[in-house]
Amino acid sequence: MGTPAFAVPSLSEILAAGQDVVRVYTQPPRRSGRGKTLTKSPVHQFAEIMGLPVETPQSFRKPHVIDALDALNADVACVVAYGQILPKRALAAPRFGCLNLHGSKLPRWRGAAPVQRAIMAGDTQTAAQIMQMEPGLDSGPILLSEIIPILNEDTAANLSERMSRIGAALWPRTLAALERGVLIASAQTGKPTYAAKIDKAEARLNWCKPAKQLEQQIRGLSPFPGAWCMLPGHKGKERIKIHLAKVERGEGSPGTTLDDQLLIATRDKSLRLLRIQPAGKSTMDVKNYLRGRPVDAGIRLT
Repeated sequence: MGTPAFAVPSLSEILAAGQDVVRVYTQPPRRSGRGKTLTKSPVHQFAEIMGLPVETPQSFRKPHVIDALDALNADVACVVAYGQILPKRALAAPRFGCLNLHGSKLPRWRGAAPVQRAIMAGDTQTAAQIMQMEPGLDSGPILLSEIIPILNEDTAANLSERMSRIGAALWPRTLAALERGVLIASAQTGKPTYAAKIDKAEARLNWCKPAKQLEQQIRGLSPFPGAWCMLPGHKGKERIKIHLAKVERGEGSPGTTLDDQLLIATRDKSLRLLRIQPAGKSTMDVKNYLRGRPVDAGIRLT
């Protein structure tokens, strides 16, 4: 059970290990792109290439959907970013229940956006963990875990990509241990924190915050939804997304450019913008942007 590209390596590893995948569950096709074309999920597309039967129920709350899952007589369900809440009856349908790959060091960052929240909070490490699912939100016992350092340059995109590969490699080991009856579950310990879904309102940069906090916000929200601000110009204010920046020395009124290369003052230090995305355009290096749209010192970003 999975939907985005993050889940594809897991399905690939499970197949490569020789497991018999009797059914793939994924979210229904959605309209996407400028043409609003009906598009199958990455997991759906990969499953079809591999010749696997696919189900795309709108909701697992429907009794007939759970009946169909029950009828598969599956040993276990492997869940990776599926995008639906599984009710108690669905969790109990496979012989050994449902196992979930989660992208954090539980119980820290239970919930929808663990990768983004970890970067935004300045965490130095996270984890890929397979846990036994239960009705509570990411509260089940841990079966297998791999610690992942968070690098200074990590964005949500590249940390997720690395985590998807590391997490995928846990599945063959988990399923082999399950077959041998030697899989050991360990209860989560410590105080839980929750990774709420990213609200678009969080994406606007407040230059009155410390530079490091803003730099983490930028990396945690890259590429989506993208941290942003308004840049004044001769044609009015322009909205720009910022995908990469670095902390530098320099003081001034928060939000003010300190040179003509987009060094921005914050509450304590300053932030050098490195990669930005003007509205309606692709991401580009700041140097390329400034060739066509110079920005002088003393301009105030909001």
